[in-house]
Amino acid sequence: MTIKIYKTTTRPYCKMEAEYLGSKGIPFEEIYVDKDPKAIEEMIAESGQMGVPFTVMTKDDGSRVTILGFDKQKLDSALAE
Repeated sequence: MTIKIYKTTTRPYCKMEAEYLGSKGIPFEEIYVDKDPKAIEEMIAESGQMGVPFTVMTKDDGSRVTILGFDKQKLDSALAE
């Protein structure tokens, strides 16, 4: 599974989600939309909105789970599948 987190450098929930996944030893890619205009376009195309954190989990079978906001329950559920 690969995990991408679209985030900003200033939003506390972005930091909290990164720390949460890091505490579980789960690797992820951080994409800072406030530093990269192309990343903003990519995130909007994927999510249809501008809220962060926005997480995209791509499973080994190619299926994807997207999560808007820092939601431990949804993260844990997607990781357990």
